[in-house]
Amino acid sequence: MIQSMTGYARAEASFQQRSLVWEIRSVNHRFLDLALHLPESCLALEAEIRARVARVVKRGRVEIWLRQPQSNPSESLRLQPVRLQELLALLQEVEDFRGGGQVTVSALELLRWPGVLVEKETPDIAEEQLLGLFEEALQQLVASRRQEGKAIAEMLLGRLAAMEEELERLQSLVPELESLLRQRLQERLGELAVAVDPSRWEQELVFALHRQDVAEELDRLAAHLGEIRQVLDRAEPVGRRLDFLVQECHREVNTLGSKAYDLRLSQSVVTLKVLIEQLREQIQNVE
Repeated sequence: MIQSMTGYARAEASFQQRSLVWEIRSVNHRFLDLALHLPESCLALEAEIRARVARVVKRGRVEIWLRQPQSNPSESLRLQPVRLQELLALLQEVEDFRGGGQVTVSALELLRWPGVLVEKETPDIAEEQLLGLFEEALQQLVASRRQEGKAIAEMLLGRLAAMEEELERLQSLVPELESLLRQRLQERLGELAVAVDPSRWEQELVFALHRQDVAEELDRLAAHLGEIRQVLDRAEPVGRRLDFLVQECHREVNTLGSKAYDLRLSQSVVTLKVLIEQLREQIQNVE
């Protein structure tokens, strides 16, 4: 069954009195595009994380965050007295250089200076624990993408059924449409009020019927719809193939529209184009 390229997952756990949260969000993209947002202490995990994602996700923009929420944010910060003293000493030098003029700096401005306020060191967490929690989030993401893929497949099958029903109606009309075209050509010939060689007339009639014949386009369109049904059952990424098949369906329907010499055929072409556009919109979400 197909998978969607959009999904979300979140896994949270506590290790050594630290709360850790993995968040993964994926959206549509032509290829696999990974964006990792990790603390500096966890950058060594990047290669392994990328490899694990690539094993289960083939297309989509995937963003990954490792968050460390604090119950009391003030407890996670500490002042660097040495850095602060260095900064105050520099400020004093500036005052002396100005000839004793006052350099006014607020406490908040001092805290904003790089290195004055830093995060408290926290105990290390084993890579196995971090990766284990990440794997839990990754499997949630896969389940989310499969669930949405199932919903997309149901919508696609509904549109396919409507298109196949329209095709069956058109195919049953083909003999009538050919007879109608023959009748119209004969009426126009009668309006000319000139003698025409019967053999030449039959030859021209065959050419006209061939140019306006829609049976071939209907057969190819039916074949494309049948292949789309088969592709939807594959357990592999099929989004690009589905997109190609929908383009082929659109091409056949355009050809039908150029041959629409009957109002019923024109109306069916409009209906088919609407359904194809709905197919195309949904397929953009398929991995």
